[in-house]
Amino acid sequence: MTTKSTAGQKTEREGNILFLTMKIAAWIALIVGGFLCISNYRNFSDSNRPLMAGIGFLVGSVFIYMIGTAINLVHKRKAESE
Repeated sequence: MTTKSTAGQKTEREGNILFLTMKIAAWIALIVGGFLCISNYRNFSDSNRPLMAGIGFLVGSVFIYMIGTAINLVHKRKAESE
């Protein structure tokens, strides 16, 4: 049976909260990007700013999720090593 210190629990809790926040932000960006793309798909060109913004939100949501996952893994590894 192992016990965790309160500092380790605090770090793990902060990592989980940050991951949850990043996950929610990624889903919001995905929904906004999907809405912008669907509502402005008729004029498919680079001069259609809402469509280009929607594509940017879609790509950005993937990066936000990946960064949140990486931060979560770093916090877990740090907690395991302590």
